Amino acid sequence: MKIFRLAVTAAALLLLPLSATVQAQTTLRIGLAEDPDILDPTMARTYVGRIVFAAFCDKLFDIDEKLNIVPQLALSHETSADGKEVTIKLRPGVKFHDGEAFNAEAAKFSLERHLTFPGSFRKPELAAVDHIDVVDPLTIKLTLKAPYSPLVAQLTDRAGMMVSPKAAKEAGDKFGLRPVCAGPYKFVERVQQDRMVFEKFADYWNKDNIHIDRIVYLPLVDATVRLANLKSGGLDLIERLLATDLKEVQSDSKLKLSSAIELGYQGVTLNIGKDKAKGPLSQSAKVRQALDLSLDRDAISQVVSNGEFKPGNQWVNPDHPYYQKAFPVPKRDVAKAKALLKEAGVTPPVSVDFMVSKGAETEAASQVIQAMAAEAGFDMKLRVTEFATSLKQAEAGEYQAYLLAWSGRIDPDGNSYIFQKTEAPQNYSAWSNPEADKALDDGRLVTDPAQRKAIYEKLTKAVLEEKPLLYIYHRRILIAHTTKLEGYKQMPDGLVRVVGLKLK
Repeated sequence: MKIFRLAVTAAALLLLPLSATVQAQTTLRIGLAEDPDILDPTMARTYVGRIVFAAFCDKLFDIDEKLNIVPQLALSHETSADGKEVTIKLRPGVKFHDGEAFNAEAAKFSLERHLTFPGSFRKPELAAVDHIDVVDPLTIKLTLKAPYSPLVAQLTDRAGMMVSPKAAKEAGDKFGLRPVCAGPYKFVERVQQDRMVFEKFADYWNKDNIHIDRIVYLPLVDATVRLANLKSGGLDLIERLLATDLKEVQSDSKLKLSSAIELGYQGVTLNIGKDKAKGPLSQSAKVRQALDLSLDRDAISQVVSNGEFKPGNQWVNPDHPYYQKAFPVPKRDVAKAKALLKEAGVTPPVSVDFMVSKGAETEAASQVIQAMAAEAGFDMKLRVTEFATSLKQAEAGEYQAYLLAWSGRIDPDGNSYIFQKTEAPQNYSAWSNPEADKALDDGRLVTDPAQRKAIYEKLTKAVLEEKPLLYIYHRRILIAHTTKLEGYKQMPDGLVRVVGLKLK
């Protein structure tokens, strides 16, 4: 065993215990921007958690660089002519980390667990499923309540992750403490806010493409500390490199950059239905429109990312096929913003409890938003909060504005439904609009892109008028890693895929 010592700043030494510096020779050390929430695919909801899941919890399907859906634990799928039955053929010879066989019964169990487990965040993603049948040992059939065009796309993410029925039954709601899946690496240990350790699974179905023995994930909130560790050799890869640090990485011959424009967005969620204080933002769409008009998205991108991020105003970026060009990114108009406040009968300054999760990028963005909004008459009172805590407070409605990023999904439904549909689990705004609800439901019934785009145009109009969420920009996924790491490719979903990677 070879010993690596982290050559880090004093700040980093406070965050990284000595125990985390001892690694096996073929260990990939990945620096994360946050500590994930629960490692249970049924209950998890953080982007950073999806990065970790990619190493140990295979899905029925995955995506490639061009956003095509490709097989993973499933081999193929077929949808009936009426759109109400989806038959999925499963990969033979797959085992879970506890040695149990993956088969149709196990797939049925995992999907039903997603649908029925108390508090499941996958339930709305699979809500169209009426029941699941085992056709034969390696075939399942999903019968739907109605046609649901995003279904297979949902199965490329956590809704498609398969868990060991034996382990899940035994662990109950504690499954996330020692998760058992069917991915390339198996869980070893987790120390909250410190590290997550995984080791190569000898019986993985694609084991010939697994070349690294162990993966250790180290949550380091400070982006400067993450980069310092990468440069010193204490880490091999870091996610969410700051755009302002791009030149530093590009000028270092020992480092390499991988990037892609994300599928998701950075936005400001506005509390409409749960604002206990009943402030002006929650009571008037005109006030929300005024806040939106106070923002210069191009300038925000310049300050936060040196212009690397793409300004936007919808839940898909302006280059996406489903972007509604009839509603372009608005220009800043402070005079109009002030006029809207006057029309709404509101006297500035409008005080706003502005919750922001810790992190250099989010805090920088929030400060720019605060300064711009102030010129239009808003007093955005920044409240920097630990990420997992901010999610809990958002659920409870304990905020008025919340700067929150969404990592994105390949189907536009995945960027909209759970945030905009009445009483959907991540509709932190508590916004409710019958017209929007109908469009969200209708968008799931058709597969033709032109028909779906026309439906989403109605949704876009409703969202941009009432503004439960202000979409600000689409980040460039920035991954920096050592040149000793070979085979790394970045995809637009922002995940760190470990199959095929080698360490020199």
